[in-house]
Amino acid sequence: MKWVIGLLLILPIIEVWGIIKVSAWIGGWPTFFFILLTSATGVYLARREGLRVFLEAQRQMQSGQIPGLMMLDGLCVLLGAFLLIVPGFITDLVGFSLIFPLTRPYYRGLLLGWIEAKVRKGNVSIRRW
Repeated sequence: MKWVIGLLLILPIIEVWGIIKVSAWIGGWPTFFFILLTSATGVYLARREGLRVFLEAQRQMQSGQIPGLMMLDGLCVLLGAFLLIVPGFITDLVGFSLIFPLTRPYYRGLLLGWIEAKVRKGNVSIRRW
């Protein structure tokens, strides 16, 4: 959990530094429009991939299967969409790789491994609201 707090503190500094460097290289307005373009492209891709994942999960449920991997794919797409909306180049790269169907299985595997480790250690609890 400490690494998450550290990342939340350091990442904005790195992102601002990157935006300043790119602005110095290509100019302020092109950098601004590039950030808007990546955000708009990310929203489009997130909607498209999110719908595809949702429809596949629905198809699996209708055929009597548990859509576990599709749920993890949905989490990856959701996180990727969030990262693409946040201004910055590092978050955009990670966001695109979370949404892109060829790289998403890598993240899905990491997430599945993390969940399995939590279950094995007994660190998972289900609470009712």
